[in-house]
Amino acid sequence: MKLAHMSDLHLGKRLHEFSLLEDQEYILTQALEIIKEKEVEGVIIAGDVYDKSIPSADAVQLFDDFLTRLAGLGVSIFVVSGNHDSPERVAYGSRLLDPLRIYLSPVFRGDVKPVVLEDDHGEIYFYMMPFVKPATVRKAYPDEEIQTYHGAVKAVIDHMEVDPAKRNILIAHQFVTGATRSDSEDVSVGGVDNVDVEAFAPFDVVALGHLHSPQWVGRETIRYCGTPLKYSVSEVDHIKSLTLLHIGPKGSLDVETVPFRPMRDLRKIKGSYMELTAKESYQDTDTEDYIHATLTDEHDILDAMAKLRTIYPNMVGLEYDNARTQNHQQVGAATDLEKKSPLDLFGDFYEMQNNAKLDPSQRAFMEEIMEEIWEGRS
Repeated sequence: MKLAHMSDLHLGKRLHEFSLLEDQEYILTQALEIIKEKEVEGVIIAGDVYDKSIPSADAVQLFDDFLTRLAGLGVSIFVVSGNHDSPERVAYGSRLLDPLRIYLSPVFRGDVKPVVLEDDHGEIYFYMMPFVKPATVRKAYPDEEIQTYHGAVKAVIDHMEVDPAKRNILIAHQFVTGATRSDSEDVSVGGVDNVDVEAFAPFDVVALGHLHSPQWVGRETIRYCGTPLKYSVSEVDHIKSLTLLHIGPKGSLDVETVPFRPMRDLRKIKGSYMELTAKESYQDTDTEDYIHATLTDEHDILDAMAKLRTIYPNMVGLEYDNARTQNHQQVGAATDLEKKSPLDLFGDFYEMQNNAKLDPSQRAFMEEIMEEIWEGRS
Protein backbone atom coordinates (compact mmCIF):
# COMPACT_ATOMS: atom_id res chain seq x y z
CA MET A 1 0.00 0.00 0.00
CA LYS A 2 1.25 3.46 -0.86
CA LEU A 3 0.51 6.22 1.65
CA ALA A 4 1.11 9.97 1.55
CA HIS A 5 2.23 11.34 4.92
CA MET A 6 1.49 15.01 5.62
CA SER A 7 1.22 17.08 8.79
CA ASP A 8 1.29 20.60 10.21
CA LEU A 9 -0.63 22.29 7.43
CA HIS A 10 -1.25 25.22 9.82
CA LEU A 11 -4.01 26.51 7.57
CA GLY A 12 -4.66 30.19 8.25
CA LYS A 13 -1.10 30.88 9.40
CA ARG A 14 0.49 34.27 8.82
CA LEU A 15 4.18 34.90 8.17
CA HIS A 16 4.64 38.17 10.02
CA GLU A 17 1.87 40.34 8.50
CA PHE A 18 1.42 38.20 5.37
CA SER A 19 -1.45 35.71 5.07
CA LEU A 20 -0.27 32.38 3.68
CA LEU A 21 -3.68 31.10 2.59
CA GLU A 22 -2.94 31.59 -1.11
CA ASP A 23 0.41 29.83 -0.74
CA GLN A 24 -1.26 27.01 1.20
CA GLU A 25 -3.95 26.53 -1.43
CA TYR A 26 -1.22 26.38 -4.09
CA ILE A 27 0.82 23.75 -2.23
CA LEU A 28 -2.23 21.60 -1.39
CA THR A 29 -3.17 21.57 -5.07
CA GLN A 30 0.38 20.44 -5.81
CA ALA A 31 0.04 17.68 -3.19
CA LEU A 32 -3.16 16.51 -4.89
CA GLU A 33 -1.37 16.33 -8.23
CA ILE A 34 1.45 14.23 -6.74
CA ILE A 35 -1.01 11.94 -4.95
CA LYS A 36 -2.86 11.34 -8.20
CA GLU A 37 0.32 10.88 -10.27
CA LYS A 38 1.88 8.46 -7.76
CA GLU A 39 -1.35 6.46 -7.42
CA VAL A 40 -1.44 6.89 -3.66
CA GLU A 41 -4.06 4.80 -1.84
CA GLY A 42 -4.18 6.55 1.52
CA VAL A 43 -3.39 10.02 2.88
CA ILE A 44 -2.29 10.68 6.46
CA ILE A 45 -2.58 14.17 7.98
CA ALA A 46 -0.85 13.93 11.36
CA GLY A 47 -2.19 16.97 13.19
CA ASP A 48 -2.10 20.76 13.25
CA VAL A 49 -4.55 21.02 10.41
CA TYR A 50 -5.16 24.62 11.47
CA ASP A 51 -2.87 27.23 12.97
CA LYS A 52 -5.40 28.19 15.65
CA SER A 53 -7.88 26.21 17.72
CA ILE A 54 -10.62 28.52 16.40
CA PRO A 55 -9.64 28.75 12.72
CA SER A 56 -10.81 31.42 10.33
CA ALA A 57 -13.68 30.74 7.94
CA ASP A 58 -11.23 30.90 5.02
CA ALA A 59 -8.98 28.27 6.63
CA VAL A 60 -11.93 25.93 7.24
CA GLN A 61 -13.12 26.40 3.68
CA LEU A 62 -9.66 25.61 2.33
CA PHE A 63 -9.47 22.36 4.30
CA ASP A 64 -13.00 21.43 3.24
CA ASP A 65 -12.00 21.91 -0.39
CA PHE A 66 -8.83 19.85 0.09
CA LEU A 67 -10.72 16.96 1.73
CA THR A 68 -13.39 17.03 -0.98
CA ARG A 69 -10.81 16.88 -3.76
CA LEU A 70 -8.90 14.12 -1.96
CA ALA A 71 -12.07 12.09 -1.56
CA GLY A 72 -12.68 12.53 -5.29
CA LEU A 73 -9.45 10.62 -5.93
CA GLY A 74 -10.87 7.59 -4.11
CA VAL A 75 -8.19 7.46 -1.42
CA SER A 76 -8.60 6.65 2.27
CA ILE A 77 -7.97 9.73 4.44
CA PHE A 78 -6.75 9.76 8.05
CA VAL A 79 -6.75 13.02 10.04
CA VAL A 80 -5.73 13.46 13.69
CA SER A 81 -5.86 16.68 15.68
CA GLY A 82 -2.67 18.39 16.86
CA ASN A 83 -1.83 20.75 19.70
CA HIS A 84 -2.88 23.77 17.59
CA ASP A 85 -6.24 22.22 16.74
CA SER A 86 -9.49 22.00 18.62
CA PRO A 87 -10.09 18.21 18.71
CA GLU A 88 -13.85 18.76 18.81
CA ARG A 89 -13.76 20.86 15.63
CA VAL A 90 -11.51 18.43 13.78
CA ALA A 91 -13.72 15.50 14.80
CA TYR A 92 -16.96 17.18 13.73
CA GLY A 93 -18.97 14.93 11.41
CA SER A 94 -16.57 11.98 11.79
CA ARG A 95 -19.31 9.33 12.05
CA LEU A 96 -20.94 10.63 8.89
CA LEU A 97 -17.63 10.64 7.01
CA ASP A 98 -16.42 7.15 8.00
CA PRO A 99 -18.40 5.44 5.19
CA LEU A 100 -16.62 7.74 2.72
CA ARG A 101 -13.26 6.50 4.06
CA ILE A 102 -12.55 9.90 5.61
CA TYR A 103 -11.44 9.02 9.13
CA LEU A 104 -11.20 11.87 11.65
CA SER A 105 -9.73 11.14 15.09
CA PRO A 106 -12.43 11.51 17.75
CA VAL A 107 -11.92 13.52 20.92
CA PHE A 108 -9.79 11.28 23.16
CA ARG A 109 -11.90 9.46 25.75
CA GLY A 110 -9.53 6.58 26.46
CA ASP A 111 -10.47 4.17 23.66
CA VAL A 112 -8.52 4.18 20.36
CA LYS A 113 -9.98 1.66 17.93
CA PRO A 114 -8.06 0.87 14.73
CA VAL A 115 -9.25 1.42 11.19
CA VAL A 116 -8.50 -1.72 9.20
CA LEU A 117 -7.63 -1.65 5.49
CA GLU A 118 -6.44 -4.45 3.23
CA ASP A 119 -3.89 -4.76 0.46
CA ASP A 120 -2.20 -7.65 -1.35
CA HIS A 121 -0.36 -8.64 1.84
CA GLY A 122 -3.40 -8.67 4.12
CA GLU A 123 -4.74 -6.35 6.79
CA ILE A 124 -3.16 -3.08 7.96
CA TYR A 125 -4.28 -1.62 11.28
CA PHE A 126 -4.28 2.19 11.50
CA TYR A 127 -4.37 3.62 15.03
CA MET A 128 -5.22 7.34 15.19
CA MET A 129 -4.04 9.09 18.35
CA PRO A 130 -4.79 12.83 18.63
CA PHE A 131 -2.41 15.06 20.57
CA VAL A 132 -2.69 14.04 24.23
CA LYS A 133 -1.54 15.59 27.50
CA PRO A 134 -1.09 13.88 30.87
CA ALA A 135 -4.19 15.59 32.32
CA THR A 136 -6.34 14.30 29.45
CA VAL A 137 -5.08 10.75 29.83
CA ARG A 138 -5.42 10.78 33.64
CA LYS A 139 -9.08 11.65 33.20
CA ALA A 140 -9.54 8.63 30.90
CA TYR A 141 -7.61 6.25 33.18
CA PRO A 142 -8.22 7.57 36.74
CA ASP A 143 -6.76 4.46 38.39
CA GLU A 144 -3.35 4.88 36.74
CA GLU A 145 -0.53 7.17 37.86
CA ILE A 146 0.37 9.32 34.86
CA GLN A 147 2.72 12.26 35.42
CA THR A 148 4.60 12.80 32.17
CA TYR A 149 3.87 13.07 28.46
CA HIS A 150 5.82 9.86 27.93
CA GLY A 151 3.72 8.12 30.58
CA ALA A 152 0.55 9.46 28.99
CA VAL A 153 1.41 8.29 25.48
CA LYS A 154 2.61 4.90 26.72
CA ALA A 155 -0.61 4.41 28.69
CA VAL A 156 -2.72 5.19 25.62
CA ILE A 157 -0.70 2.76 23.49
CA ASP A 158 -0.84 0.03 26.15
CA HIS A 159 -4.63 0.30 26.16
CA MET A 160 -4.73 -0.20 22.38
CA GLU A 161 -3.73 -3.86 22.85
CA VAL A 162 -1.86 -3.93 19.54
CA ASP A 163 -1.47 -7.38 17.95
CA PRO A 164 2.24 -7.73 17.11
CA ALA A 165 1.48 -10.31 14.43
CA LYS A 166 -0.35 -7.70 12.35
CA ARG A 167 0.98 -4.73 10.40
CA ASN A 168 0.31 -1.74 12.66
CA ILE A 169 0.58 1.97 11.85
CA LEU A 170 0.28 4.72 14.45
CA ILE A 171 -0.68 8.26 13.44
CA ALA A 172 0.21 10.71 16.21
CA HIS A 173 1.15 14.29 17.00
CA GLN A 174 3.77 14.43 19.77
CA PHE A 175 7.40 15.47 20.37
CA VAL A 176 9.74 12.48 20.39
CA THR A 177 12.98 12.81 22.36
CA GLY A 178 15.97 13.41 20.11
CA ALA A 179 14.11 15.13 17.28
CA THR A 180 15.11 18.58 16.00
CA ARG A 181 12.78 21.56 16.47
CA SER A 182 12.35 24.72 14.40
CA ASP A 183 11.71 28.23 15.74
CA SER A 184 8.08 28.25 14.63
CA GLU A 185 7.17 25.33 16.92
CA ASP A 186 5.99 25.53 20.51
CA VAL A 187 8.78 25.20 23.09
CA SER A 188 7.85 23.48 26.32
CA VAL A 189 9.32 23.96 29.79
CA GLY A 190 12.45 21.86 30.21
CA GLY A 191 11.36 19.36 27.56
CA VAL A 192 8.30 18.35 29.61
CA ASP A 193 6.45 17.26 26.45
CA ASN A 194 9.12 14.71 25.45
CA VAL A 195 8.06 11.16 24.59
CA ASP A 196 10.71 8.43 24.49
CA VAL A 197 10.86 6.46 21.26
CA GLU A 198 10.43 3.15 23.10
CA ALA A 199 6.75 4.00 23.68
CA PHE A 200 6.17 3.25 19.97
CA ALA A 201 7.66 -0.26 20.07
CA PRO A 202 4.42 -2.08 19.09
CA PHE A 203 4.18 -0.31 15.72
CA ASP A 204 5.72 -1.13 12.36
CA VAL A 205 5.36 2.49 11.21
CA VAL A 206 4.76 5.70 13.20
CA ALA A 207 3.62 8.68 11.10
CA LEU A 208 4.18 11.76 13.24
CA GLY A 209 3.27 15.41 13.17
CA HIS A 210 4.37 18.34 15.36
CA LEU A 211 7.88 19.11 14.10
CA HIS A 212 8.47 21.14 10.97
CA SER A 213 11.62 19.47 9.70
CA PRO A 214 11.35 16.11 7.90
CA GLN A 215 13.30 13.52 9.90
CA TRP A 216 13.22 10.08 11.43
CA VAL A 217 13.79 9.49 15.14
CA GLY A 218 15.20 6.39 16.83
CA ARG A 219 14.53 4.17 13.84
CA GLU A 220 13.69 4.91 10.23
CA THR A 221 10.10 3.75 10.62
CA ILE A 222 9.32 6.57 13.12
CA ARG A 223 9.02 9.62 10.93
CA TYR A 224 8.14 13.30 10.88
CA CYS A 225 7.22 14.47 7.38
CA GLY A 226 7.61 18.19 8.15
CA THR A 227 5.49 21.09 6.98
CA PRO A 228 4.51 21.62 3.33
CA LEU A 229 5.74 25.24 3.52
CA LYS A 230 8.46 27.18 5.33
CA TYR A 231 6.87 28.79 8.38
CA SER A 232 9.84 30.60 9.96
CA VAL A 233 13.19 32.05 8.93
CA SER A 234 14.88 29.13 10.72
CA GLU A 235 13.43 26.88 8.00
CA VAL A 236 14.98 28.65 4.99
CA ASP A 237 17.29 25.72 4.29
CA HIS A 238 14.58 23.07 4.58
CA ILE A 239 13.54 21.18 1.46
CA LYS A 240 9.80 20.78 1.91
CA SER A 241 8.36 17.64 0.38
CA LEU A 242 5.53 15.14 0.31
CA THR A 243 6.54 11.91 2.07
CA LEU A 244 5.38 8.67 0.45
CA LEU A 245 5.38 5.49 2.54
CA HIS A 246 5.43 2.23 0.59
CA ILE A 247 4.11 -0.42 2.98
CA GLY A 248 5.01 -3.98 1.97
CA PRO A 249 4.82 -7.22 3.96
CA LYS A 250 5.32 -6.95 7.71
CA GLY A 251 8.68 -5.33 8.41
CA SER A 252 8.96 -3.76 4.95
CA LEU A 253 8.91 0.02 4.43
CA ASP A 254 10.27 2.12 1.58
CA VAL A 255 10.23 5.91 1.84
CA GLU A 256 10.12 8.34 -1.06
CA THR A 257 10.04 12.13 -0.89
CA VAL A 258 8.75 14.37 -3.66
CA PRO A 259 9.89 18.01 -3.29
CA PHE A 260 7.28 20.76 -3.26
CA ARG A 261 7.65 23.88 -5.40
CA PRO A 262 6.15 26.79 -3.45
CA MET A 263 4.41 29.74 -5.04
CA ARG A 264 6.78 32.00 -3.10
CA ASP A 265 9.93 30.73 -1.42
CA LEU A 266 11.23 31.99 1.93
CA ARG A 267 14.87 33.01 1.73
CA LYS A 268 17.56 35.24 3.21
CA ILE A 269 19.59 37.93 1.50
CA LYS A 270 22.58 39.81 2.91
CA GLY A 271 24.67 42.78 1.86
CA SER A 272 24.86 46.55 1.99
CA TYR A 273 21.82 48.61 1.06
CA MET A 274 23.48 49.59 -2.24
CA GLU A 275 24.29 45.95 -3.01
CA LEU A 276 20.79 44.66 -2.29
CA THR A 277 19.15 47.41 -4.35
CA ALA A 278 21.51 47.05 -7.32
CA LYS A 279 19.63 45.59 -10.28
CA GLU A 280 22.26 42.91 -10.94
CA SER A 281 21.71 41.47 -7.45
CA TYR A 282 17.99 40.78 -7.88
CA GLN A 283 17.19 40.73 -11.62
CA ASP A 284 17.63 36.96 -11.90
CA THR A 285 15.76 36.17 -8.68
CA ASP A 286 12.09 35.98 -7.78
CA THR A 287 11.55 39.26 -5.96
CA GLU A 288 8.04 38.11 -4.95
CA ASP A 289 9.59 35.59 -2.52
CA TYR A 290 9.31 36.11 1.22
CA ILE A 291 12.60 37.83 2.09
CA HIS A 292 14.52 38.26 5.32
CA ALA A 293 17.26 40.85 4.72
CA THR A 294 20.47 41.48 6.64
CA LEU A 295 22.09 44.86 5.98
CA THR A 296 25.83 45.21 6.54
CA ASP A 297 25.92 49.03 6.44
CA GLU A 298 27.66 50.59 9.45
CA HIS A 299 24.91 53.22 9.75
CA ASP A 300 21.18 52.55 9.80
CA ILE A 301 19.39 53.28 6.55
CA LEU A 302 16.43 55.60 7.04
CA ASP A 303 13.15 53.71 6.46
CA ALA A 304 15.09 50.76 5.06
CA MET A 305 12.20 48.28 5.19
CA ALA A 306 9.87 50.48 3.14
CA LYS A 307 12.60 51.25 0.61
CA LEU A 308 13.57 47.59 0.18
CA ARG A 309 9.92 46.64 -0.26
CA THR A 310 9.79 48.65 -3.47
CA ILE A 311 11.96 45.81 -4.86
CA TYR A 312 11.06 42.96 -2.51
CA PRO A 313 7.35 43.55 -1.71
CA ASN A 314 7.07 40.51 0.57
CA MET A 315 9.86 41.30 3.01
CA VAL A 316 9.24 39.61 6.36
CA GLY A 317 12.24 40.80 8.36
CA LEU A 318 15.21 43.13 8.50
CA GLU A 319 18.30 43.19 10.73
CA TYR A 320 21.80 44.67 10.73
CA ASP A 321 25.12 42.87 10.91
CA ASN A 322 27.86 45.40 11.50
CA ALA A 323 30.44 46.41 14.08
CA ARG A 324 27.83 47.98 16.36
CA THR A 325 25.50 45.01 16.46
CA GLN A 326 28.37 42.55 16.78
CA ASN A 327 29.82 44.49 19.72
CA HIS A 328 26.47 44.55 21.46
CA GLN A 329 25.68 40.94 20.48
CA GLN A 330 22.39 42.07 18.97
CA VAL A 331 22.51 40.06 15.77
CA GLY A 332 20.10 37.16 16.00
CA ALA A 333 18.71 38.26 19.37
CA ALA A 334 15.11 37.67 18.34
CA THR A 335 15.98 34.22 17.00
CA ASP A 336 17.78 33.38 20.26
CA LEU A 337 14.68 34.36 22.22
CA GLU A 338 12.51 32.11 20.08
CA LYS A 339 14.80 29.16 20.79
CA LYS A 340 14.76 29.56 24.58
CA SER A 341 12.31 27.76 26.82
CA PRO A 342 9.96 29.78 29.05
CA LEU A 343 12.01 28.72 32.08
CA ASP A 344 15.24 30.03 30.52
CA LEU A 345 13.54 33.29 29.59
CA PHE A 346 12.31 33.72 33.16
CA GLY A 347 15.82 32.98 34.43
CA ASP A 348 17.24 35.69 32.17
CA PHE A 349 14.61 38.16 33.40
CA TYR A 350 15.26 37.28 37.06
CA GLU A 351 19.01 37.76 36.61
CA MET A 352 18.48 41.11 34.87
CA GLN A 353 16.22 42.33 37.69
CA ASN A 354 18.17 40.94 40.66
CA ASN A 355 21.74 40.75 39.37
CA ALA A 356 21.81 37.11 40.46
CA LYS A 357 20.92 33.79 38.92
CA LEU A 358 18.07 31.59 40.08
CA ASP A 359 19.33 29.15 42.67
CA PRO A 360 18.46 25.43 42.21
CA SER A 361 15.49 25.53 44.59
CA GLN A 362 14.03 28.61 42.89
CA ARG A 363 14.51 27.08 39.47
CA ALA A 364 12.85 23.82 40.57
CA PHE A 365 9.92 25.78 42.04
CA MET A 366 9.40 27.78 38.83
CA GLU A 367 9.73 24.67 36.68
CA GLU A 368 7.01 22.94 38.71
CA ILE A 369 4.64 25.91 38.30
CA MET A 370 5.36 26.23 34.57
CA GLU A 371 4.82 22.52 33.99
CA GLU A 372 1.39 22.77 35.61
CA ILE A 373 0.55 25.74 33.36
CA TRP A 374 1.91 23.98 30.24
CA GLU A 375 -0.02 20.81 30.97
CA GLY A 376 -3.22 22.73 31.56
CA ARG A 377 -3.08 24.71 28.30
CA SER A 378 -6.02 24.16 26.00
